Amino acid sequence: MKIGVAKEIKNNENRVALTPAGVDRLKSQGHQVMIEKSAGLGSALPDEAYLKAGATIAPDAATVWAKNDMVLKVKEPLSSEWPHMRKGQTLFTYLHLAADRALTEGVVKTGSYCFAYETLEHNHGLPLLTPMSEVAGRMAIQAGAKFLEAPAGGSGILLGGVPGVRPAKVLIIGGGVVGTQAARMAAGLGAEVTILDVNLDRMRYLDEILPKNCRTVYSTPHAVREALPETDLVVGAILIPGAAAPKLIKREDLKLMRKGSVIVDVAVDQGGCIETVHATTHAEPTYVIDGVIHYCVANMPGAVPRTSTLALTNATLPWVERLAKLGPIAAVEASAELRTAANVLGGKITYEAVAQAFDMQYVPALEAAKSLH
Repeated sequence: MKIGVAKEIKNNENRVALTPAGVDRLKSQGHQVMIEKSAGLGSALPDEAYLKAGATIAPDAATVWAKNDMVLKVKEPLSSEWPHMRKGQTLFTYLHLAADRALTEGVVKTGSYCFAYETLEHNHGLPLLTPMSEVAGRMAIQAGAKFLEAPAGGSGILLGGVPGVRPAKVLIIGGGVVGTQAARMAAGLGAEVTILDVNLDRMRYLDEILPKNCRTVYSTPHAVREALPETDLVVGAILIPGAAAPKLIKREDLKLMRKGSVIVDVAVDQGGCIETVHATTHAEPTYVIDGVIHYCVANMPGAVPRTSTLALTNATLPWVERLAKLGPIAAVEASAELRTAANVLGGKITYEAVAQAFDMQYVPALEAAKSLH
């Protein structure tokens, strides 16, 4: 198969979807690999490294899209990229369609086969989302600590406090991968951490593995409102695979929070779990509502591209190999995991949560695949 890697064009997105080591693996299996010029520079991976691994270098994005059967990316295609996509071509990337109707309609119209990293399920987990969730969870605390500082507009509280002065209070909504990593970071810095979740088994597990300055509380609207007046940093860490995140903090709830407190909504890719969030960029990461600082960068791991690229490609490469070997239609039919990653096939929405988000028609992936033979 001819496989292309497009350079990311989202604001301050410096990750790349394939490393030179990945090129070497794919070449050894008989595939051809093309990398857009300078695609890896943001992750300290120069074109020379890709050439040495056996890739060809494309002068621009149009060439990558035109010359390859499958295109690998990190983030969803922006509107300027949709015209490059074509019927029968495969795209493998983070899509997050349920948060963006225009994107969903855009990729449906292309007739391409769109597979999403974030919905691929394996052994009851989301292996291609996990590494970036780990990065984002840890970064949420770094960002929160920064914007709690007075020069950044925050209340001027040190996350871990000092002897004789209380530390900050951190509220984490969701005890999954993002929430767990955020809790570890915040607790390690000395903050008082509360994690809200509805899964009792998960809370028992977190109670066992997290330090004593972390506590778990069953998540209800009342529990959220009760915690907000004393909270300095809120981390939104809710994930419903492939679907829009539920809004657990309402607009009126912000009035309960202290001025200069901070919200970091890691769920913004899926629409956010706080009613007042909208996606921001690394160039302009925050905005303020009712005195509360909102940090809602939709590609947080893009700020640490070296770490993020290596972590991501370690996870994605085996699935890239399988998809390239089988091709999109056979992959859907033969691989239960890649079937869960199939979000759009030949103009049909094949992931139910995406269709439900916009009240659009859903066609099971197997059914869509059969119609495309």
